[in-house]
Amino acid sequence: MKKKTPPMEDSLAPFTDGKEAEPHYTDTIDPELIKPTPKPTPPNAEPSAPGSMKMPDNTTEKIKDLDTMRSNGMDQPLTSNLGVKIANDQNTLKAGSRGPSLLEDFHFLEKMAHFDQERIPERVVHARGSGAHGYFQVYKSLSKYTKAGFLQDPGEKTPVFVRFSNVQGFRGSPDTVRDIRGFATKFYTKEGNYDLVGNDTPVFFIQDAIKFPDFVHAVKPEPHNEMPQGQTAHDSFWDYVSLQPETLHNVMWLMSDRGIPRSYRTIEGFGIHTYKLVNEEGKSTFVRFHWKPAYGKKSLIWDESQALTGRDPDFHRKDLWQSIEAGDYPEFELGLQLIPEEDADKFDFDILDATKLIPEALVPVEIVGKMVLDRNPDNFFAETEQVAFCPANIVPGIDFSDDPLLQGRIFSYSDTQRHRLGGANFTEIPINRPVCPFHNNQRDGFHRMQIDTAPANYDPNSIGDNWPRETPPEEGGFSTAPQPVSGVKERLRSPSFAEYYAQPRLFWMSQTPVEQRHIIDAFSFEVGKVTRPYIRERVVDLLTRIDPNLAAGVAKNLGIELTEEQLNRELHKPVCGLEKDPALRLYANPDGNLKGLRVALLAADGVSLKSVEEICSALHKEGVHPQILAPHMGSVNTEEGKDLLVDGTLSGNPSVVFDAVIVPEGEQSIKTLLMNGDAKYHLRQAYRHLKAIGLPGDASEMLEATDLPRDMDDAGLLTPKDTKALMKPFITAMKQHRVWAREPKALDFGA
Repeated sequence: MKKKTPPMEDSLAPFTDGKEAEPHYTDTIDPELIKPTPKPTPPNAEPSAPGSMKMPDNTTEKIKDLDTMRSNGMDQPLTSNLGVKIANDQNTLKAGSRGPSLLEDFHFLEKMAHFDQERIPERVVHARGSGAHGYFQVYKSLSKYTKAGFLQDPGEKTPVFVRFSNVQGFRGSPDTVRDIRGFATKFYTKEGNYDLVGNDTPVFFIQDAIKFPDFVHAVKPEPHNEMPQGQTAHDSFWDYVSLQPETLHNVMWLMSDRGIPRSYRTIEGFGIHTYKLVNEEGKSTFVRFHWKPAYGKKSLIWDESQALTGRDPDFHRKDLWQSIEAGDYPEFELGLQLIPEEDADKFDFDILDATKLIPEALVPVEIVGKMVLDRNPDNFFAETEQVAFCPANIVPGIDFSDDPLLQGRIFSYSDTQRHRLGGANFTEIPINRPVCPFHNNQRDGFHRMQIDTAPANYDPNSIGDNWPRETPPEEGGFSTAPQPVSGVKERLRSPSFAEYYAQPRLFWMSQTPVEQRHIIDAFSFEVGKVTRPYIRERVVDLLTRIDPNLAAGVAKNLGIELTEEQLNRELHKPVCGLEKDPALRLYANPDGNLKGLRVALLAADGVSLKSVEEICSALHKEGVHPQILAPHMGSVNTEEGKDLLVDGTLSGNPSVVFDAVIVPEGEQSIKTLLMNGDAKYHLRQAYRHLKAIGLPGDASEMLEATDLPRDMDDAGLLTPKDTKALMKPFITAMKQHRVWAREPKALDFGA
C-alpha cells in the first residue's frame, strides 16, 4: 500500500524548483477535491466526469458488461503494459544526464511506440460525433406485427448506445455547421444486437448504393486543396446536385433549419429506409422508423450557428454531455409508420425509394415506445469512437426490404468497420459485444479476444456433437421473410423511382413563411459560394421545377435572370393529392418545452439578490438553468451585501451559447454593465438572434446603451417595471423558441 504523504497546497503550482523532472511519488491535490458529485448537477457547476463516476446508479445489462473492462488508475502504481512498476517516467535512459539515449530503454520504447499508433482511421462519413448510454422501453406488445423480443414486454428495459454525428466534416470539425446529423442506435437485445442506423432526415440524397462513393466524394472537401471543411458550400457538391435531381429532396431538408439544430436533444430521427416487421406467423408488414424528441424540435439561427463554430465548436457535444450530467436526460419516443404489404403499391411513389418519405398525413406515426439517454461514456475512444453501427445487424422479427440503397449499406457499413477497427473481430470490442451469449465457427484474425475451446470449428461435425448448431425459426432462429422474386438480370433503375420534384415541393409548401425565407437564404449562401456560374444556373433551374417562388428568391440573390419558360413550368401533381403536411414544418406549433435550456443573467457588483432569486425561482420551475455572468470570475457583491457566485465571464460566454438573457435589477450593477462592451454585445447579439430579452426596472436603460429599439410589439423584448412582472411574459416568449416577428427588423441590425 502506498504511503500517504501530506497533500500540497492546492492553489500553488507544485513543481517550480526543478522537481518537475523528478519522479512524482507524492499527492498533488487533496483527493476529496477531485471527486465528482454522484448525482445530477447544473451545467458548469462541476468539472465533467466519466459516466460511471457521475451517474453510477444509471446502469443496464450492457453497462454491467462494460464494468468488467473498466480500468481506473486511482491509488494504483504506474506500470508498463505488462504490469512492471515504473520508478521514473520523467526521463529517458541515457549514458550520462547529457549523453545519448539508450536503445535498451524498454519503457520509453513501449510508451512512444504506443503513442505513435494511438490514432485509427476516422469514419469516412459521420466522423464527428458524440454518444450516450441509455435504455429503451416499448409501451405495449407489438406481437401483432413482429416477433422481435425487445418489442414485446413493456416492463423490460433494453440497453442502448446512441451516437449522434455530422456527415461531412472530419473528427475535428465544428458541431454547428449546416449538415445532416446522424442518429444511430444500437439495441443490446437478448436476441442479439440490433442497429437502427439513420439520420435526422427521413430521406437520403441517392437512390442506389452504387452512387454512394460518388456522392460522398462530391460532398467531401475538394481533392486538390481539401477545402471547405464541414460544409457543402462548394463547387463539387453543387455540381453533383445539379446533375442528379434525385438529391433535391434531401437537399431541401438540408437547406431548411433542420440543417442547423439547436442540440442533439431536439432533432427528430429517422430510419430512412423501408424495413419489414415479421410476426410469429411469418406475416410481413412494411415499416418506417421515427424518433420523436420529447424536448421538441428546435434549431439555431444561421448567423448564430456560424458564430458558434468559432466561439464554441463543441456546442452540441457539450450540450449532450452536460444535459445528462444535469439530469435533463435526452428522451425520444419511437414511432412506426406501418404499411401492409398489400398496400405497398397504393402510393404514387415507390416506398422502396430512399429519396421519398411517406407523408405522416397519409400514414400516421404510431408511437410505440421511448428511449432515455441517462449516462455518459467513461472513455470517448473506447466507446463513442470504437462503436460500430451496421444496418446488417438485425434480429428475428425485423427484416430488410429491397431498397437498393439499404441493400448496399448492409455490406458497406460492416466492411468499413473491418478496415477502421482492425479486422473481422471488431464485434469483440467491448462496446460492440452483445449482452446475449454468442457462439459460432468464426476463428482467429487480428485482435481475437475470445478463447474458443470447442473441439470442432466446422459444421456439420461429430467430434463436437455438431455444436454450436442452428436454431429452428420457431425456437428463435433468424429466418428471412419469404417473398416471391422474379425478373430479368439487368443493371437498371426502377421506373417507379423516376420522379424527383413532387416530394421536394411538398416539403417546401409545408413550411411556414419564416422557414421558407430561411430555405431561400440557405440556398443563396451555399450556391453563392460556388465559383462556376454554370453550376449556379443549373441549380436554380432545378429549383424552378419545385416552386417558382423558391427559384425566384434564390435567383434574385444570385443575380440570375429567370426565363419566362422557367417561371411558368408545369409543376408535378401533389404527392397522392397532398398539398401540405404539417409534420414537415418545425415552427408552426411550438411545443413549449424549456427543460434543459439556459438563460444568461448579466450581473456586476451591486446586483439585486432579490431580483436574481425571483428570476432563478421562476426559471427552475420550468427546468431552465440560469447562469450568472459577470465581468470577472469568483463572485459579485449584491446590493444586499451578500456574495453571489459567478458561473462565467461576460467575455467568455457570448449570447450564442444561451437561449435567452436577463439583466437583473440593481442600480450599481446596471451602471457597470452600461459601460461594459461585452454585456452590450451580448444583448445586441441576442436581439439579432431573435431571443427573449428581459430588462426589468432600471435595466431598461440598457436599451439606449445598446441601440435596441423600444418596440412595444416585440413580445420578446421585455421592459416591465420590476422582476416580478417580467417572468411570466418572459417564459411565454421563451416557449415560442424564437421571436420570429422580430426577424425582418433584426436582419438590418448589426451585432
